[in-house]
Amino acid sequence: MRRKVVITGAGGLLGRALAECGASRWDVHALTHADLDICDPAAVNEALERLRPQVVINCAALSNVDQCQREPDRAFAVNAHGPGHLARACGRIGADLVQISTDYVFDGRKGAPYTLTDVPHPINLYGESKLAGEQAVRRALDRFYIVRPARIFGRGGRNFATKILDLIAARQPIRAIVDEVGSPTYARDLAERIIRIVEEGPPGIYHVTNGGACSWYEFACEVVRLLGRQDIPIEPVRSDDLGRPAPRPAATALRCLLSEDLGWSPLRPWPEAYVDFLKEVGIR
Repeated sequence: MRRKVVITGAGGLLGRALAECGASRWDVHALTHADLDICDPAAVNEALERLRPQVVINCAALSNVDQCQREPDRAFAVNAHGPGHLARACGRIGADLVQISTDYVFDGRKGAPYTLTDVPHPINLYGESKLAGEQAVRRALDRFYIVRPARIFGRGGRNFATKILDLIAARQPIRAIVDEVGSPTYARDLAERIIRIVEEGPPGIYHVTNGGACSWYEFACEVVRLLGRQDIPIEPVRSDDLGRPAPRPAATALRCLLSEDLGWSPLRPWPEAYVDFLKEVGIR
């Protein structure tokens, strides 16, 4: 019998990728915000009681970092209380919950990749609200899966990886930050690894990114190189020069000790994944 899986936040980048990648394996019920507002506990209870899934994967989030800083009540409603509602509903029906978190639960000051043994210490309200979501899940459930990705890119999403393509097509210069380092993650690679976690992995905390870490400036340089568009100027800028409401961690590369213990190979380097992304959007 095929596993019944509910994906919340299915209108977003990762949710769509999970629905597409999981369709051949699972009985997928992909719920957008219009289908289910995870901030509404009664609606959450009704939906999960009606569908009775074995697994819920929560991709619903307020991920605009500066919006979270400006609207903390909204950030905590979606990123913290929503996962708590889902976790309690999952506990009542005996379903597993996969909570998608973020590298921004860390402060970026370690100077080495973060592992599940590192204590989170977020420096902005987005990270605080996502960490609170993790904690809500852990309080409600004995069995939980927490997946921390970073810098997700893919088809149909609003992210730096797609913005670069728009700027190149318009022959516009690219401004890229030199002092924020992290690990870009292709949505389809992330989705496939989440599927493996659900099907084979023990409960716990997983750090899932593509291999390699880079600044946004280095990311932009690699993209124009891959496209043979070195004619596009790339202006290096520093994070503090942008005047954004929310501070960003300086370096949040991740390492997954649990995957290593399981003998799972790390995800491929992000430049290789980006080539497949370009093919997906019809550029190569």
